[in-house]
Order: sequence, then C-alpha cells, then structure tokens
Amino acid sequence: MQDEILRVLVWTDYRLAVLFMVFIPLILLIWAFVQKADSMVRLSIIYWRVASLLAITVYILIASWPIGFVSGFCARILIPIALWFWVDLNEDIEDRPASPLKLTLTAWRWATTIYCTLGALASIPSLSCAFAAKAIQTPFCQVLLEPPFLFKEYFHPGAKPQFLGFLGMVGLCIYVLYLSYFVLIRLGKQGRSAIEQ
Repeated sequence: MQDEILRVLVWTDYRLAVLFMVFIPLILLIWAFVQKADSMVRLSIIYWRVASLLAITVYILIASWPIGFVSGFCARILIPIALWFWVDLNEDIEDRPASPLKLTLTAWRWATTIYCTLGALASIPSLSCAFAAKAIQTPFCQVLLEPPFLFKEYFHPGAKPQFLGFLGMVGLCIYVLYLSYFVLIRLGKQGRSAIEQ
C-alpha cells in the first residue's frame, strides 16, 4: 500500500514538474518575446539556464546514478532563487503596467517558488538514495526512478542507459563549472543585476 501511495505521489510530482517547469515557462518565454517585454524575456532565459539542471538530472537518473538525487534537490533550490534574485528585473517587471502577461508571469513565479520549496522538502528522504550504500536498489529508490526510465523509453528507446547517464554527467560538469564561475567571479562584478556591467 505504501509503495502505491509513493508511486502516485512521484508521478503527480513529475506531471506538475512538466507543467510548471516546461510548458508554462515555454509559453511565457514565447509570449514575452512576442510582446517585446525584454525584462521578462531575460528572466525566462535565466530560468531556462538554471532549470536545465532538471534535464541533466533526468539523464543521470536514467543510468541510476545516485548523484542524480542530489542534483534534483539542488535544482529545486536554485530555481526559486533564480526567479527572484535579480533586483533590476524585479523592478522592471513590477513597474510594467498591469497586463495578462504580467499577471501570468507573477502567478507562475509564485506557484513555481511554492512548488519547488515544497518539492525540496518532500525530496529530502530521496537523498538517502544518494548517500546510503546500495540504497539505489531499494524499492523506495526504484519507484523514484520510474519516471526517468519512462522518459528514456519515449525519447531514447535504443540508447544505453549508461551512455545517457554519461551525457548527463558531462552536462552536470559544465553546469557546475558555469555556476562556480558565476558565483565566484561574475556575481562579485555585477551583483544582483541581470544586465552585465
């Protein structure tokens, strides 16, 4: 019974992730681009850069590599930070006249922040799959891996899981290098401004 409840929660989470992390932000990016709302386009691009960690996580989890649970947890923390961190974008969006785009973007930012925060809290038990010896083979961790396995069946049916995991690890290395560069060098130069000085 507990496995079934966990399975329902895991699949509900993945469906919500596809909605809040893929479809809505893609629509918002296109909408902001068409409306020539530069600050919203810039925020959307920043979002997609940060949220790419979710795609990287899926590829790592296809190979059943425990580090994927850590990267997924980190993504849920980094995404809300990226949505609200930029002072200049926040001010520009706030100063825009009321419009359906502004309302939708603001609602999505709040909904995504709440979703990611609750998701990060709920995913704390999944970190045991990353740090406990052979925990990845437990029924709990295997249920958490079902959505990435289905993604592989749909989009990469002939590919080997280890190869897809390797691609995910390369992506993770690039992501960590870029994030380190941003935190250690760029952040000191430009502060909380999204526009480079």
